[in-house]
Amino acid sequence: MLEDFLKKIDQLHGELAPFRPFSAERISLIKDYYRIGSTYASNALEGNTLTESETKVVIEDGLTIGGKTVREHLEAVGHAQAYDHIYGLLRTKITASDLLELHRLFFQQIDPKTAGRLRTRNVIITGTDYLPPDYHQVPDLIEKHLRRYHNKRFHEHLLLRAADLHAEFESIHPFVDGNGRIGRLLLSLYTLKAGYGPVIFSPVRRGEYISSLRKANQNNRDGLRKLVLETVYEELKALKRVVKSIKG
Repeated sequence: MLEDFLKKIDQLHGELAPFRPFSAERISLIKDYYRIGSTYASNALEGNTLTESETKVVIEDGLTIGGKTVREHLEAVGHAQAYDHIYGLLRTKITASDLLELHRLFFQQIDPKTAGRLRTRNVIITGTDYLPPDYHQVPDLIEKHLRRYHNKRFHEHLLLRAADLHAEFESIHPFVDGNGRIGRLLLSLYTLKAGYGPVIFSPVRRGEYISSLRKANQNNRDGLRKLVLETVYEELKALKRVVKSIKG
């Protein structure tokens, strides 16, 4: 199953080769195309009830939606800001400071005290018996994670590597809150750097996504790998249309 998806993905990815490296104009178009959808989907995976159209109104028009919480509005605005920021990191080596800045952008209006800071206490993940590492270990674990993130020497397919890195980041759970959204932005940054589109998990597959992360914490990453490949395949078809819409 995974091999079949990889073949389809590699074929689509290869069809985009003549357009790489993407021009500044194409990168700008890609960013704008996925901005609302990425923000809506990532927030919805965490329980935010704003619809995609409501998310667009909040972000682009600065309006509030009746019946929605203040936090839901702030999550939309914050995620869009963090999402925009990853496009400025496409040609740089990501550091721990970059990671903290992503979190700060997302979380600064929600909880200024913890925004942009690694957690300084132990946390639990509700709905699972997995316990994230002791907070004293987090700085070192993040540095090791980023070294693996940038390591070019690996034998598996890049997208399988991306799924494994996502599982690893979520298992570290470096922040008090916002780990899922920052982790998915890091995943998208990883695939964007390699000439794919961002990875946007559909909220319809929320249960599958959460279950795959739980299994990954038990050293079974097959489900997450499959979900990442299926998601990338669908996004690549859209990316192909976006990239080809600009001539030259």
